[in-house]
Amino acid sequence: MAFASFDRHRSAAPMAEINMVPLIDVMLVLLVIFIVTAPLLTHAVKLDLPRISTQPNTPPPGKIDFAIDAAGQRYWNGEPVTREAAAERFGRAGRLPQPPQIHLRADTATAYRAVAETLADATRAGLTRVGFVSQPEAR
Repeated sequence: MAFASFDRHRSAAPMAEINMVPLIDVMLVLLVIFIVTAPLLTHAVKLDLPRISTQPNTPPPGKIDFAIDAAGQRYWNGEPVTREAAAERFGRAGRLPQPPQIHLRADTATAYRAVAETLADATRAGLTRVGFVSQPEAR
């Protein structure tokens, strides 16, 4: 740091150094303010949390694996069935207190007519939760 100089030409030039003392003073005052106010800002948030019941959980409804091959043959959980037998089983499943889900797998060469008939039979029986099972594409 340069202080007073006896040189006339250099004394008229402005100082090129920054006085850091006021900057440090301001920083220390801000630090004290933040230290004092930080504990006042922490407060608990009131939440109304849900209550739990001691009732046992009901098991999820069953599922029906329904498949249609390329020839149009229908399979109920791996067992071959006709369209009429499948419609009758859909009717029984639709009358259950918790109707099951249907997981429908159809061959890519299956005619859409067989899939549409199966969906219509399931909907007529009151089964509305139908999921289509597919294979992911190979990358």
